[in-house]
Amino acid sequence: MDEEFERLRREPDPVRRGRQATELLATYQQRSVELARLRRAAIEEARDQLGGSYTEVAKAFGLSKGRVTQIRNSAPPAHRAFFGVGPLDVALVGRRILEREDMVIAAEDDAVGAHLLAEVEQLAFTAERLVVDPREEWEPPRDAIVVCGPASAHIGSALLNADPVLGMTIADGARWYIVDKATGERFASPMDDETPRRADVAYLSRHVRDGQVITHIAGIHALGSVGAGHYLTEHLAQLYAAHPEESFSMAVAAEFDGLTPKAIDVIVPPRAWD
Repeated sequence: MDEEFERLRREPDPVRRGRQATELLATYQQRSVELARLRRAAIEEARDQLGGSYTEVAKAFGLSKGRVTQIRNSAPPAHRAFFGVGPLDVALVGRRILEREDMVIAAEDDAVGAHLLAEVEQLAFTAERLVVDPREEWEPPRDAIVVCGPASAHIGSALLNADPVLGMTIADGARWYIVDKATGERFASPMDDETPRRADVAYLSRHVRDGQVITHIAGIHALGSVGAGHYLTEHLAQLYAAHPEESFSMAVAAEFDGLTPKAIDVIVPPRAWD
């Protein structure tokens, strides 16, 4: 980062210098938030080591007890790190319609994207919504949440192929399933039953790799992604506590009233990747 800073200072072109400064400011701001989170977590860990006394923690950290209280109340919670450090992209896949030049977004994808953006911004992330062209082989350049099935775009297929635990496959004509690779058990969407219900199943995973975190959500249908997105944000602290540093995947089933989940159940519990 120091090298980037020095290169920026020497950049002669004002447009490139301005754009790079904007990008670097966002990165610095997110690192600052992460440092605040780490310090809050360190305070809680040190308190346990020092017999439960924040007074002793304040002395050990060289801070006042009031400052320690302020940090505990204002810094982001530990589970913010589930999504990485940031800045963060929330990536949705666009859809091409022949009579239109621009891409459109499914209502379900738009809903889950808005929900996830609101939640990560509450965790002090600088976040941007991206619409991925389904014809391109896009890869997340930084921490990201990707909402995409394997048939929608290359990135959905690539992320699923990296999962040693769960997958998605098409069988029985055109019906998709979530598959447990260890047991062979398959999970289908009730929307595809002979008597369809407004319910769906969805895949959820967290890829931790080389300093980057990619959270992947893929419903059998777009509706399933809404359920997975809500499950994730409602159980984020528990998921991070169980898998703070490791990749994992799981699957959920949800019933809906319109685009609102009425009930969400875990059908494959979170399983760490070896």
